[in-house]
Order: sequence, then C-alpha cells, then structure tokens
Amino acid sequence: MIAVKKDGIILTKTALIFENEGVLNPAAIREGGFVHMFYRAVSEGNHSSIGYCKLMGPLEVEQRLDVPLISPEFEYEKHGIEDPRIVKIEDLYYLTYTAYDGVNALGALATSKDLIHFDKKGIIVPQMTYEEFNRLAETDVVMDEKYYRFNQHNHIVEKEGLKMLLWDKNVIFFPRKINGKLCFFHRIRPEIQVLVQIESLEELTKEFWKEYFIHFNDYVVLSPKYDHEISYVGGGCPPIETELGWLIIYHGVHESIKGYVYSACASMLDLEHPQIEIARLPYPLFKPEEIWELKGEVNNVCFPTGAVVFDDTLYIYYGAADERIACASMSLSELLKEVMLNKKIK
Repeated sequence: MIAVKKDGIILTKTALIFENEGVLNPAAIREGGFVHMFYRAVSEGNHSSIGYCKLMGPLEVEQRLDVPLISPEFEYEKHGIEDPRIVKIEDLYYLTYTAYDGVNALGALATSKDLIHFDKKGIIVPQMTYEEFNRLAETDVVMDEKYYRFNQHNHIVEKEGLKMLLWDKNVIFFPRKINGKLCFFHRIRPEIQVLVQIESLEELTKEFWKEYFIHFNDYVVLSPKYDHEISYVGGGCPPIETELGWLIIYHGVHESIKGYVYSACASMLDLEHPQIEIARLPYPLFKPEEIWELKGEVNNVCFPTGAVVFDDTLYIYYGAADERIACASMSLSELLKEVMLNKKIK
C-alpha cells in the first residue's frame, strides 16, 4: 500500500460572516512557489461563496482574504456557489463550481485571465428533469436502478416554485485540450461521466445533451467497483497528466452503520482517450481516520478537490467532515507504480 502522510488542517472557519459555519472543498492551482486556493466558505443557513487564500509552498498560509472572492449574483446560484475546481487551459483559467438555487444543484463555470476577475459563463450541464433524462438514456440500455434511487427526488416535481431538475455536479475540466478539444468530467450519481471533444462551450445546447443522453452509457468512465466506493463515486481533483496516463483522484462513498463514508480514491485513464480506464487502486487512497475527518458538519468525510505537485510529492487538499480544509501528501512516483499494479482486466 502507498504511504500517505496526513499533513493536518490547513484552514478552519472564522468569525467572519461569510465563513462562520465552515470552510471546505477547495480548488487549488500552483503558480511558481505559491498555491492559489479557492475554497467553499459557508455562512449561517448553508449559504456558500468562494473564499481565497495563498499558500507559500504547499502548506503555509501567507495571505487570506477577509471577504469572498466570488459571491452569488444570479438566480441559478442564489443559495450558494459550492465546491470549486480550477485548471488553466492555454492562457485562461477555468473555475467550475456547483450553483445551488435552493432547489437544484448544477455545474457552472467562471473563467479568468488573472485569478482576480472572474467572468461567469452560467450553468454548463443539462437542465432537464430526471424523467427526461431517463427516457433518453434508456433508448439504448436499461439503466442501473441506482440512477432512479439517487435522482428522482422522491417523485417531487416542483419545490418553492421551481421545477426539480436532474442534479449534475462535480464538473471538472482536464488541464489541457485533448486532440485540440475541451474535455470535462461531470457526475450524475452514482457514476462519473466524461464529456470528450467539444470545440467550444457554445456546443452545449439542449439538443447536444439530448443526443448525449441517448448514448449515455458510452460516456460513463468510472463506476462503483470496490467496497469502499460501492454506493457511488464522484469527481475529485482535476486530472494530473503523467507519462502513464491521467491520474484521477476522485471520491468514493460507501454506506455504514454511521451513515455514508467518503474516501479519496485513485485511478488512471488513457492520455489520448480519457474515456478509457487503465487501472484503479482497489482500496482507498486515504479515508476518514483523524478526529477532524470523523467529526464535523457531516461526519466521516474526506472529499478531495484540489491537488498540486512539488518535486515528487503530491499534495491533495480536501474537505474534512464538511467543516475544515486539510491536506494529505504522498510520493507521486510511488502512487503511480501502485496504481499501475492494478491494471483493468480487458
């Protein structure tokens, strides 16, 4: 098994109004010797915005804003901007997040050239009901019953005057174009889907998504497989490009007598064909064990969302018990070796 060091808590909530209930699930990107961290900041009533801090190296907080960097502005995000991830593609930063309007949680995008000013592009995932999705997806195959269990909202079709939509979260871009085209993960529970090869965001029309869902099974890249992830899986950190493939750090969930347990997991995807899984760790990369991971706003949670590399060390930032931000580190080369010992049998 790979040796993982729990580096401890990086950030905790403060008395400031915008983050007095919790800080969690940060996006992270390295620029030189610094790490820029964009984290979910939660205020009373579970209203979220994006806070910012800068780390000197991977672990030392050098600067932290006392106001949100990005706040809700539009109806589709009026209740919160949640769980950001960030990559840089060419000269543009892509920050994805979950936009929550109090009823629906959907993947959205903001872009930036300077990490200070962000241009919101709106929701980029499909906006349709579970019934519409299921009708299209079952054109080719019979869907796993878990899709029904996780997505039909207990047959509630409307809430607070808004139509209940299919929740599509964990939107995460690959950090470069593949074959000249944009690629990103998204997640409709219980599996992770990958959207490959779009020229531009303007292609993501309702007609595009209808055609996509007709062939939905072709886009499922990671499904629950092992005991620690048997309930469902979801996106974690942005893909890390290596010589062996795209290293994917994702979250896996299993049900226990204490409720759901969230662990960090690892797999490898093909570099030029990221819809193909090459290998996967058969055990959690790390799981809730420390008190800060076991007890909090939501117990038993390690939710990885950001990662950076310094020399041969991979630092993974994660939400710990939905209340604080922690870091775990390991040798990148050793992790790659360990993952590749568990190649997928064709």
